[in-house]
Parts: sequence; structure tokens; C-alpha cells
Amino acid sequence: MSGETDAHGRIFSGGPWEDRYGYARAVVAGPYVMVSGCTATVGGEVQHVGDAFNQTLTAISIALDAVEKAGVSIDDVVRTRMFVVNAADFDEVGRAHGQVFGAVRPACTSVQVAGLVDPRMLVEVEVEAYRVDRGEETR
Repeated sequence: MSGETDAHGRIFSGGPWEDRYGYARAVVAGPYVMVSGCTATVGGEVQHVGDAFNQTLTAISIALDAVEKAGVSIDDVVRTRMFVVNAADFDEVGRAHGQVFGAVRPACTSVQVAGLVDPRMLVEVEVEAYRVDRGEETR
């Protein structure tokens, strides 16, 4: 289901685990867009091995692609979560997050995890967005 959106608001990127593990890259539920965890995996291969900063930029790019396919933009992102394998990488992961989201300032949580599905992955990023209808005030 590469690059598709189904009738129920599920967005698929064609990533190797979506079909295997039975999930969508993102789901649109009312005004909310929830993007599944994204890593720096492109075409089934982990990019930027050993480089937490660039892995974070790649993961965020994949997440924002899903956000755009849902019809919203980076300005609609309200929450991010970053799962970081090595505590020593928090600053580089945060720096990459700040480079992309510095003007948006979403709520953000960063946690250290024991590992990800591939040991070459250093970070996984989740993104949530909220679509404000024209004329509706933000809270």
C-alpha cells in the first residue's frame, strides 16, 4: 500500500514494517493526525548509521511527509515524541528537533529506550498534528 491513503483516513508509506506488523504510517481521526514512530529507514535501509542528528532529521522528514499527505502542515504539529537509544545522543537529537520545529514549538517528550527494531537505529520520532478548521480559534 505504498504512498496510499485509504477511505478511513489511514496513510501508508510503503515502509517494510507497515504490512508485516499491521499498522498505518499515520491515521487521521477527526481534527487529529497521529503519525506512527518513524526512524531513518528509507527503502528498507537504515540511513546515517552512527549519526543521531541526521537520523533524527530523516525520521522527522518521513513523519512530516505523512502529515502533509493528511492535508496539514508543520505549523499544525502539536506534539512530538523522541525515543533515543543512547543518552549521549539527546543533545544531537534535540538539536535536530529544534532545527525543524524551532518556530513551531510543539509539546515534546524525549525518553531513553533500551533499543529499537534494528540496532543501527538511534532514534524513533512520533508526531501529532491538529487541524484547525478555518474560523475556529486555537486553544
